[in-house]
Amino acid sequence: MARISEPRPVSADDVDEARQRLSSVLSPTPLQLSDRLGARTGGAVWVKREDLQPVRSYKVRGAYNLIAQLEPAAREAGVVGASAGNHAQGLAYACGRLGVHGRVYLPRTTPRQKRDRIAVLGGDLVDIHVLGNTYDDAAAEAAADVARTGATLVPAFDHPWTVAGQGTAVAEAFEQLEQLGQALPDVVVIPVGGGGLLAGTATWLSERHPGVRLVGVEPAGAASMAAALQAGEPVTLPEIDGFVDGAAVRRAGDITYPIIRDSKVEVIAVAEGRVCTEMLELYQSDGIIAEPAGALAAAALGDVVRPQPGAGVLVLLSGGNNDVSRYAEVVERALIHEGRKHYFLVDFPQEPGALRRFLDDVLGPDDDITLFEYVKRSNRETGPALVGIELGHPDDLPALLLRMEASPPNIEKIPADSPLFRYLL
Repeated sequence: MARISEPRPVSADDVDEARQRLSSVLSPTPLQLSDRLGARTGGAVWVKREDLQPVRSYKVRGAYNLIAQLEPAAREAGVVGASAGNHAQGLAYACGRLGVHGRVYLPRTTPRQKRDRIAVLGGDLVDIHVLGNTYDDAAAEAAADVARTGATLVPAFDHPWTVAGQGTAVAEAFEQLEQLGQALPDVVVIPVGGGGLLAGTATWLSERHPGVRLVGVEPAGAASMAAALQAGEPVTLPEIDGFVDGAAVRRAGDITYPIIRDSKVEVIAVAEGRVCTEMLELYQSDGIIAEPAGALAAAALGDVVRPQPGAGVLVLLSGGNNDVSRYAEVVERALIHEGRKHYFLVDFPQEPGALRRFLDDVLGPDDDITLFEYVKRSNRETGPALVGIELGHPDDLPALLLRMEASPPNIEKIPADSPLFRYLL
């Protein structure tokens, strides 16, 4: 058996062998036809429901495939992983099934829901450490643990065994379509963080179904794979938006990058606000609770990824570990992305009736004030207020701005790239 520290190319056979290895512990996740997404693309769209895994994410595939192949001495020494939450749950599940002790390192941004699930899945076999603000902070501490203790590192994406395990999701979906007597998809769309899922899928498709178009979707605020492809090597992004926590990675994998580069797959980015809109549509229309990374691939359909009319599409819904407390931010980001939510600084004259005139003369009939923060100062003639306005329709903004320009108070629109938005989102 190859030592875990020896990287080697991944083949479609590795993916198929991983499927056999996983078959004893994981049942196939459902494959569902989505009328809503089909209407958006003009063809049949199948959704692979990896949110229905025991750990509510596909990450269990890679973690279990790796740990299951460790030699007895390596199992005895234990395993270590870094994660934004989903990979840690997969590692915990594998440790529980295989009787291996593990330690997981999580950034502070990991939702409480994911932390709690890790504890339940791992029990006494898994220790949880929370530190840093990003996945990469956690990864650095996990690497230090391995150097200090001699435990085996279980990468979230950057190892051939992890890549092969994650590639089983799409391979499984193709077999399900064949069993249903359905045509195989023309396009496969999957989310991208460090690239493990994309690398595994690209490997398997290039050998088994080379004519299928493969598209990887990154969050616009953490497009590390696109940056690597542009630079010709993995590079570290100076800043990332950690909202799509399951895919917010500063640096693409050293092993996953060349696989993706050589496979010539498409890698595109989707705005975090569009991801939020898709999360809400999945919940309200389909009854699916998706985390941001889980909605990433579906969010790209129609606007960014435009299949040919009538083309069959396979979309991977990668995870459903979403903390309900995040939905307030999800709604806020969605409204801003759709152009329905805007913020203004209004310099009100400190006199009776000023607010009433603003409401009567500036707001439209379908507009609503969602935020109003104002402190009256007796020693000034005017006082600024922070005002949030939700429009009835995005097209109502030009008329609102015209009314604001004609109104007595000085009104300044706060642009979305303003540092002040960090306090509003």
